[in-house]
Amino acid sequence: MTLPLVVGVDGSDASLTAVDWAVDEAARHGVPLRLVHASRWERYERAVPSHSLGRPSERVLAENLVAAAAERAGQRHPEVKITTDIVPDDAADALLRAGDDAFVLVTGSRGRGELKGMLLGSVGLAVAARAPCPAIVVRGDEAGLAGSHERILLGAGEPGTGAEAVRFAFREAEARGCALDVVRAWRCPAHESADDPALAGDAARRHEARASALLDTLLQEAVTARPGVLVRRVTAEGPAHSVLVRRSEAADLVIVGARRREGHLGLQLGRVSHTLLHHAHCPVAVVPQAV
Repeated sequence: MTLPLVVGVDGSDASLTAVDWAVDEAARHGVPLRLVHASRWERYERAVPSHSLGRPSERVLAENLVAAAAERAGQRHPEVKITTDIVPDDAADALLRAGDDAFVLVTGSRGRGELKGMLLGSVGLAVAARAPCPAIVVRGDEAGLAGSHERILLGAGEPGTGAEAVRFAFREAEARGCALDVVRAWRCPAHESADDPALAGDAARRHEARASALLDTLLQEAVTARPGVLVRRVTAEGPAHSVLVRRSEAADLVIVGARRREGHLGLQLGRVSHTLLHHAHCPVAVVPQAV
C-alpha cells in the first residue's frame, strides 16, 4: 500500500500555502494526498446548539473548509488522488496519529489562532518535534516556496543519528532532479590555540578535515544507492544553526535529522532544528531517527 502525504488544513493562509506545496510534493513522488482538519468542535456544539446561534454548525464549516482545500489541490494537480478527514480532536494530536501511516506530514508555519508575532505556530512545532515520520513545515520566501533555486540543503548530523535524513534528502533530490548540498559545520575551540596563536591554523585545518571525513562516512551508502544525484559536500566554519539558516536563502528545502527517544513524550528538537523552523528562508523537513 502506498502511504499518503498528509497535510493539516485549517483555512488559514499558511495552511493553503501548505496545501499547494503538499500537492506539488505528492505529484512529484506519485503518492496520494490526505487533507486532515481537526478541531474540538464537538465540545462546543454540545454546550451551545448551533440553531440557537443562527449560523452553520462547526462541523458544516469544517466540511466546507476541507472541500475547498481539496478542490484547490485537485485543480493544481488533477492526477493526484485526494482524500479528506475531519477529526474532532486537538490538531497536533490528530496529525501525529495520522503520521503513523504517512509518507510525510506537512503543516503550515502558522494557524488561524496564532499570535501575529509568532514565527511558528504551536501545531507545526509539535508535529515537527514529535512526528514518527518526516515532518515538513512550509515556510520561507517566495523563491524557496516556488522551488526556483533547484537545490536542496541537508544539514549533516552524526552517522549514527543522521542516516534517515540522508536517505530522505537523496530521495528528495532524485525526485526533483536537483542538486543536493550536504553541509557539515565545524568550529575550532578557542582553548586549542589560545596558548599559541601560531597553531590556530593547524587546529582549524584539523577540525575541517574531521568534518570532511564525517561527510564521506555519512554519504557513502546513499551515494552508492543513488549515483545520479548531484551532491556537493560542504564544510563550513561556524555554528550549525547560523550556517544553515544563511544557506537556506538559496535552497528550496532544508533537511535535518532529529533523535527520537522511545518513551519520551516531550518536544524532541535540538537547537539547529528549532532555529530553522523559526528562521529558515525555505520549507524545513525534520526527519526522525530512533536512538
